[in-house]
Order: sequence, then structure tokens, then C-alpha cells
Amino acid sequence: MIKRIPVTSLRVGMYISDLNTDWIPHYNYSRKGKIGSEAVIEKIRDLGVSELYIDTARGLDSPDGIPLEEIDRLNEAALQKVGAQTHYNRPRVELEIERHRAGDLHDEAKQLIDTVMGDVKLGRSIDVDSVNDVADNLLESVLRNHNALSSLGRIRHKDAYLMEHSVNLAVLMSVYGRYRQFERTTLHDIMVGALLHDIGKIKIPDDVLHKPGRLNDREFEIIKRHALFSEEILKTTPGISPLTVCVAAQHHEKIDGSGYPHGLKGNEISEYGKMTAIVDVYDAITSDRVYHRGIPPTAAMKKLLEWTEHHLDRRLVETFIKCMGIYPVGSLVELESGLMGVVVEINEHSQLAPTVRLFYNRKLRQPVSLRLVDLSKPGNQDRIVHALDPIKEKVDINALM
Repeated sequence: MIKRIPVTSLRVGMYISDLNTDWIPHYNYSRKGKIGSEAVIEKIRDLGVSELYIDTARGLDSPDGIPLEEIDRLNEAALQKVGAQTHYNRPRVELEIERHRAGDLHDEAKQLIDTVMGDVKLGRSIDVDSVNDVADNLLESVLRNHNALSSLGRIRHKDAYLMEHSVNLAVLMSVYGRYRQFERTTLHDIMVGALLHDIGKIKIPDDVLHKPGRLNDREFEIIKRHALFSEEILKTTPGISPLTVCVAAQHHEKIDGSGYPHGLKGNEISEYGKMTAIVDVYDAITSDRVYHRGIPPTAAMKKLLEWTEHHLDRRLVETFIKCMGIYPVGSLVELESGLMGVVVEINEHSQLAPTVRLFYNRKLRQPVSLRLVDLSKPGNQDRIVHALDPIKEKVDINALM
């Protein structure tokens, strides 16, 4: 049986099936295996792990904990309850029209991050005017139709993770902030903070930052200092607002105090810091990286709910899910008819009934002609049954976006 237990119940002889902290780059430790010593348990606690999964068929059991099946049931019920409360602002521009502009903006933003990183590495100042211009352009696209940039954010490349993650974080933060009806100046500042949140990684030695193998404890501690470096760089950059600094400084803080760089807890973390932590985790766990295979968006929403017990703010996680929907853009879904498709646009009438690009019939086991179906349209008889895992279904989401 797979069950989740608190880290305080972990004992030598238990078999870990999942450390349950996918956003932490702990590729210096195996995610699975039997606990052989108290030293290993201590290292796991030092990582900030609060709860983890054990396999009782491969190691010792624990009287504590909850079976995986029960956790899945609870998370699914919570997700459906939150998802039913969603609402959405009508786009000002049709998706296909905005996608053309959004593609250029997305590329421009990635190039900006690359340039800024290079400038800081060479000791030059950040071109704040250029950053502001890119943030404004991205924000305008989000206000016209956020589905365009959101869909581009699902097209990922492992070798460009840092740049793509920064741009996607900015886009998602603006979508989230707009949903919460933030003023335009606030939206701008949190977008700049998101674009530059990982700027401190330029101060991490290349042999540590890009090390292909496992990190030792010292190297892992060095990696964790990037948030502090980001804070220091932005604090000393003229034209950067305190809110922008806050977003970059607090994106790895956790409500139980296990985060970094300052170990803040609860209300010591700003509202914007809590929001950024949620969005940062969401984008990280849905992306393929060196030490992690991305999970589907709907599965990620369930993990966010699970992690509210220790790391993330429950109220803000639920608000984020209401904003994004339980089937975010880029989700692979199966309809009641057996048709399979990818969500390409969230609809104003119901986020549970998005626009889907259909391409396959699972019941007949054969492809169908590519077509878009708006599930919210009157007279539509089909509906989403559940989300699917693209890896298990052997579907290339990038090709369908």
C-alpha cells in the first residue's frame, strides 16, 4: 500500500515511494528507496519535507498516514468543488488573432531574460526600461486574451527552462493578478518581479547551476542562495519597486517556515510572495527538467491543494484554481463521447466547458480530423470526463498547441 505519512513518522526500514516535494531540486537525493540510516532521515527533514509517501509492501509500515487512494479522492473532490465556482472575463480579441502577436512577444521576453542575465554576469546594470517595456507588452496581450500566451507557455524546451520559466511565471502572475482585480501598476510590478525572480542564479557558479549529476549538501545550499542574490541585485537597481523586489525575494518561502532564503512563515510572507510561491511551484511541476518529469496541469492543481497543509496558502491556492480552471490551457482531456483533445481556450461561460482541439477517438482507437469544439456552446451534448496524462497516452502536447 502507498500511504502518506508525516516526516516525523519516518523510520529506518521504511521504503520511500515519493518525497512529495517536486519543486525542490533535490536531485542530490534519490526520490525512492529504503531508508538505511537516521542520517538519511535527517537530510530529508533538512530539505523541508513535511510529508512523504511510503510503500508498505516494500518496507516497514506506519500506524500514521493516509492511503494514496483516499488522498486522491479527497483532492479530486476539493478540485471539483473549487472548479465549480470559477468565472472568467471575456477576451477582447479572438484567440487566433492574438496568438500571432503573442508568439513574437513570448520570443522577445525570452531574449530579454537572456540579455539581462548576460549583462548582470558581466557586471552591467539591468536595462530597466527594456524590462518595463516587455512587461507592459506582455500585460497588454494578457488583457486582450490571456489564452494566447498561456498556450505558448505549455510549449517547453528543457534547454531553455530558465528563460521560459521566467516568462511563464510573469504571464501566470498577470493572469492571476488580473483575476484578483489588481490595479495596473500592481500587475506591472509583479510581472517585472516574475521576469527577474531568478536573476540571482547568475551568481551561482556554472559548475553547480548546470551540474548534470547529483549535488552534494554544500552545492545544494549554494543553489538555495539564488533567491537572496535576486533580492540583493534588485534592491540595488534604480527604478525597481519594493513590490518587484518582494516577488523575487519571497518566491521560495513556505507558510510553515521551511522555505528560503529567510525562513518566513505565515503572515510574515506578503500576499504577493504567497501568490508567487504558488505560481512558481505550478509552473515548475508541470515542466520537464533535468531532475523532474512534468505532470499534467490538472494533476498539478491537486498537488497544490495537497501542499496547502504545510507549504502553500489554502485560500490563495483555491483562488488560483478558480482563475485557471481545473482544466487549464494545455490540458489533455477525454470527453464523454470518447473523443480526446487538448484545451486551447478557457470560456467565459464555464471553465468546466472550455474550447478543445479534438484529434483522436479513444473508443474507436483512431485519429479524427483536427477540429475545435466549444463545449460551452448551447446545444453541445459532450463534456469532459477527466484529464489524461500525455506521457501515458504518448501525445505530444507541443504539436497540438
